[in-house]
Amino acid sequence: MRINQISVTDLFGVFEYVVSLNLEERITIIHGKNGVGKTTLLKLINGFFKLRYSELRAIPFSHLKINFDNDDYIKVNKANKKNIKKGNSDSDERNRLTFYFENQSHNNTKEFSTDFIIKEEKRRALNAVRVIEDIIPGLERIGGSRWFYMPTSEELSLIEVLDRFGEGIPGAGETFITPTEDWLKELTNSINVRFIEYQRLLNSAYNKRSQLFNNRPPLMSPSVASYAKELAENIQAKLTEYGTLSQSLDRTFPARVVQQKQLPELTDEELRQKLNELEEKRSKLIEAGLLNRDEDPNFQIQGDIDESTKKILSVYIEDVDKKLSVFNEIARKTDLIKRIINDKFSYKQINISKDKGFTFTTDNGNSLSPTNLSSGEQHELVLLYELLFKVKPNSLILIDEPELSLHVEWQVQFLKDLQEITKLSNIDVLIATHSPDIIHDRWDLTVELKGPAE
Repeated sequence: MRINQISVTDLFGVFEYVVSLNLEERITIIHGKNGVGKTTLLKLINGFFKLRYSELRAIPFSHLKINFDNDDYIKVNKANKKNIKKGNSDSDERNRLTFYFENQSHNNTKEFSTDFIIKEEKRRALNAVRVIEDIIPGLERIGGSRWFYMPTSEELSLIEVLDRFGEGIPGAGETFITPTEDWLKELTNSINVRFIEYQRLLNSAYNKRSQLFNNRPPLMSPSVASYAKELAENIQAKLTEYGTLSQSLDRTFPARVVQQKQLPELTDEELRQKLNELEEKRSKLIEAGLLNRDEDPNFQIQGDIDESTKKILSVYIEDVDKKLSVFNEIARKTDLIKRIINDKFSYKQINISKDKGFTFTTDNGNSLSPTNLSSGEQHELVLLYELLFKVKPNSLILIDEPELSLHVEWQVQFLKDLQEITKLSNIDVLIATHSPDIIHDRWDLTVELKGPAE
């Protein structure tokens, strides 16, 4: 199931938008003047699929509708000044969001309305906040039911504090989490959404729950350093998987050779060709930094191949193909990121390894840490890594201002690179941009956001 249209009404009390996604080319671009809500629309979509109620509450809108390619749709209706009964100041009604889902394939509808915090929940919530204040670093009460979160300089309400931090309270379970219907969880989980925000060069260690309760302010680290470490861990995990599979196949190799009932129908030349193809694949993996150089040394088969040798070789070829296939996905992704980076970066080359993930070498042979790259180079590297290694197939990726710090030539090339990535990663992308150079000659992929008088 894929999203094919997103509609919002009364955004900021002014704007009404309908954005149809380009499902064929998998890239859609929204553009418009400052203040028309490009970034806010991305936040709305992300807030819905992450079920971040506080974000949905914080954005002024009346209705959000998301249509899927199977004709199902879901609407989020928000209580606001227009649709709250006159004179009613009850906070439960003012905070209400209603989710309405129409399932065309099963010809039924589902509805869920949350009042967020009823009186009993408020009592438990206040108790929770007393715990949170002692545990969450950087959170400070500024009066009443308002808190200031120092790492992001945000002022948060009680509901927003609970939405953001309640799940991480040890032993709290669901006590302080806004209730959600199972069908709504299943629906939002069925579409993977990742939001690549404009501030992407720093990662907060606070986002990792294992570091949530360390009684220290969140540490901000360069994204390129975090991603280099993460890539190294991913490569090492693949090597472990490769080693485990190799041990299993090697242990049963003799038995499987003996148990072969039919002689392989391959000719001598076909066997040699397959051996050469496997050796070429192994060499590429070694060159790419994904496989150790001393693994499975090459050997040559001379002269005619007798029947017993054919049986051995056929099982050997099948086993090696299975082993090397462990690296197929990560090899395609590292190959693409290397090609794009090395085509763009001047005076330096990217290197991939199981120990450091990625590093750089200058033209004069000096090593260069990713953190020493320019701002533009780091933006390019982070974007590419996010799109290749941080997404799941069939995801919707939201990118805010991909043009940040990028040279004009890189902006012009961005969509071409993105098209390769969407094919490889099997993702849909919705971009918000100010840059005509990002769009370049692909205005057919764009949707303009503009005011009612324009």
